[in-house]
Parts: sequence; structure tokens; C-alpha cells
Amino acid sequence: MVGPSRPQFVLFGSSIVQLCFSHGGWGSILSDIYSRKADILLRGYYGWNSRRAVQVLDQVFPKDAPVQPALVIVYFGGNDSMGPHSSGLGPHVPLDEYMENMRKIAIHLKSLSDTTRIIFMSCPPVDEARVSSSTSGIFSEVVRTNELCQIYSNSCIKLCQELGVKVVDLFSAFQKRDGWTTACFTDGIHLSAEGSKIVVEEILKVLKEAEWVPSLHWKSMPTEFSEDSPYDLVAADGKRTLNPSEWTFHREVHWD
Repeated sequence: MVGPSRPQFVLFGSSIVQLCFSHGGWGSILSDIYSRKADILLRGYYGWNSRRAVQVLDQVFPKDAPVQPALVIVYFGGNDSMGPHSSGLGPHVPLDEYMENMRKIAIHLKSLSDTTRIIFMSCPPVDEARVSSSTSGIFSEVVRTNELCQIYSNSCIKLCQELGVKVVDLFSAFQKRDGWTTACFTDGIHLSAEGSKIVVEEILKVLKEAEWVPSLHWKSMPTEFSEDSPYDLVAADGKRTLNPSEWTFHREVHWD
């Protein structure tokens, strides 16, 4: 563990989380936005569903940990919502069980500390044409439809409203973007840089509007080692130094 200690933001989910530092991903964007403010920790697992998430909750988020996360962003649902395989194998999870699993995740995270905040992200849409046209000698047929995605997305949103958990409606957010089927995905399912920007915009919107104390919006959080120093760059008048610790203009262009 390196110091000083910063608030921890944990990203917990399936491949959309595991890959969120790839292709200009939303995890890497958050790491830039929250540099010197919070540590972004990745706990993403390719191919996972809510069943597997529930199995490891105590390992990923132990209740007796000396430091608990300030924020956990959770995404499961894309794999759960896949059509069931005739063998009974595979990632599909029936809707009722998916809802119960997500409830268990929320309850566990709420129990970690009084100041651990939670954001769930609902199931996004997919580019059905690309998904259905993709063939592989490795996998059986992949059944992913926007009808199923929407059902699981709506159920996740409804559960969050019931539990008082903040939620990002990815299913709706993506479809507001013109040409979303080609712009938002690398392969029809996983996110491109453009898709990740939408995710970040929606997360920041929640963080800005949430009445959490302390606020977890990047502009409201303290900056590490922000004191003035004689070793900073010297101003043009040659009589003083300029403290760059709060220079955020490069972020404000995109995220303010």
C-alpha cells in the first residue's frame, strides 16, 4: 500500500468493467479526472454474471477491511440477459434470480460503512446485427437481443429505486447518441471510446447531483499535496511561483 491514503472508487462487474482501461475506456477516463483525488480500483471479470458476483462478495469486499471504498460502481446484466443455452450451461440468469442477486450485492455494499456510496449501471443495448453476424468456432451461438437487454435494464433500475441506490440507465443513454450501434461498440457488445465517454458523462451527472456528504464529484474533492511551493514554475514577473495543482482546464473542456 502506497500513501497517502486516498478515497477508493471500486469498479466491480463483468467485461465492460474489466476492459474499461482499454480503447480509451471509461475507467481510464475516471482515473484521469480523479488524479490526485481518488484511487480507481478495477475489479472486473470477463464473462461473469450476477451469480458469480454474489459468490465472491466477501472476498472482493470484506466487511472487516480496515479501509472501505468511498464509492462502488457496479455493472452486471449483459451476460445474465443472454438467451439460455439448451444444455443449461452458460451465463444466462433468470430475471427473478438476477434481481435477487443484485439486491444481495447492494445490501452487502451498503453494510460496508455508512459512507460507502453505490452506483449501479443498467444493461446497455447491443448492436444486434453485428452480434448475430459474428460466428466463432469456439462458442455456441450467442443470443443477445435488445428486447432482453431492456427487460434486465428496466428491472435493475426498478430495484435501485426500491433500495435507494443511484443508477445509470445505460440502455437509454446510449440510444440518445446518433449512430450509436456503430459508434459505441468495438464488437457490438463491448465499449468503444465513444461509448465510454457516454458512461463517464452519466456517472459524473450522478456524482454531481447526489446530495452526498462529502461530495464525490471531482470538483468538490480535495487535491492531494495542493499547497504552494517555491519549486513550482516561476511566473512571468519572476517574483512568484504558480501552483499547478488545481489546473483542470484540460478536463473542464470535456467534463464540466
